[in-house]
Amino acid sequence: MIYPVILSGGAGTRLWPLSRAQYPKQFLALLGDHSMLQTTALRVNDSAIFAPPIVIANAEHRFMVAEQLRAVGIEATTIALEPEGRNSAPAAAVAAALVRGADSDGLVLLLAADHAMRDPAAFVDAIRRATPAAETGSLVTFGIRPDRPETGYGYIRVGVERIDAPGVHAVTRFVEKPDTATATAYLAEGGYVWNSGNFLARADILAIEIARHAPEIATAVEAAVANARADLDFLRLDAEAFTRAPSISFDYAVMEKTDRAAVVSCDPRWSDVGSFAALRDVTPLDDAGNALTGDVIALDTRDSLVRSSGPLVTTLGVERLVVVATADAVLVAAADRAQDVKIVVDRLKQDNRPEATSHPEVHRPWGSYRTLDRGTGFQLKHIRVKPGGRLSLQSHTHRAEHWVVIEGIARVTRGPDVDHLETVDLDKNRSIDIPLGWVHRLENPTDAPVAIVEVQSGGYLEEDDITRYDDVYGRD
Repeated sequence: MIYPVILSGGAGTRLWPLSRAQYPKQFLALLGDHSMLQTTALRVNDSAIFAPPIVIANAEHRFMVAEQLRAVGIEATTIALEPEGRNSAPAAAVAAALVRGADSDGLVLLLAADHAMRDPAAFVDAIRRATPAAETGSLVTFGIRPDRPETGYGYIRVGVERIDAPGVHAVTRFVEKPDTATATAYLAEGGYVWNSGNFLARADILAIEIARHAPEIATAVEAAVANARADLDFLRLDAEAFTRAPSISFDYAVMEKTDRAAVVSCDPRWSDVGSFAALRDVTPLDDAGNALTGDVIALDTRDSLVRSSGPLVTTLGVERLVVVATADAVLVAAADRAQDVKIVVDRLKQDNRPEATSHPEVHRPWGSYRTLDRGTGFQLKHIRVKPGGRLSLQSHTHRAEHWVVIEGIARVTRGPDVDHLETVDLDKNRSIDIPLGWVHRLENPTDAPVAIVEVQSGGYLEEDDITRYDDVYGRD
């Protein structure tokens, strides 16, 4: 059995302002109706070949992972939570430990959560070709046949084909991201493939090779898994042990050192969607070479990516630009600087700008909220509660609130303290006050969405002004 393990720990700085640390690109629907995470899970959703997936994710993203999988009808075997990102090598060690615990002969399929494959059947075919080699002890990576001199990817020099596994080749060497001249030479010479960062290996062999080449990682992860604890439907890795693991990629820690490396060449129309240039490459283009998404009007515009998830964006008489607008930020960049967006994010972090890490719409396990307006002593929010969603029973020290129901039927619990609570159901257009210091809860007992407008007033309006008395999602 092949066990897909989806690595969902990216921070998403290269696609800012679309992708941000609190909502990175794997949760975005960049190329259709499904998010990158959902598309990755659906790609291996065939019970004849694959077991249900394991997901390794940042603890802060746990409810988004669970909700997005639920929305496409996929139930993960385990959602393992990293206390902090430590790159892909520690995550691979976690994958090996979890699969070994379930099936000592199982194959681990390490998958990035945020890659695009527009021909998923070609990738599944490559997995089939890789399976015999993985079963006999190889660590197989999937190499993408290049169609251009790309400088944004690492390369693999393909060696001789294995007699015992048709379509599987030895790895001669791994090559760092080349300059344009070198990449052009690789393309002309042939025998080089892009390193996709997806792998297939037997769980026991994977664990052995990590222990052999990255013993600090193996020791830390072994303790992190052994001391992990269940938290609702999640598995929390032990934080003290896990953070002792060095932060390093699986390629550097293991694949470039092991003598078991092998590669399968394939063409699933792959992209890591790691920059706006890459996003343009996988987006349908108009006759002028533009990738246009959202409320956009492009006049006399050529070879540009223009995308809006917020206001109307218009362009006139420009070419080779990246223009990306969200509700709270706009990026305008030269197309040949698309790889450098991280510089912008670093500057925002230096200036302590919230736009560096979060969107105006903040996702919670019960739904979401968006700040509509804010000023001295007040804040206006649009709050949506999904069917069955239930906020914590809570109170605030510094603010009062007024709620107006604008969609659905909201159930409100409130009272001066936890021993004197009343519950009322409010229809659309009804409102209610939450006085300063009162205990309260908002929930949706129906199978339709609920939305309210919340007006906060007080001397301090930050999210940390909250005391929780009960929370079905186990938050402090």
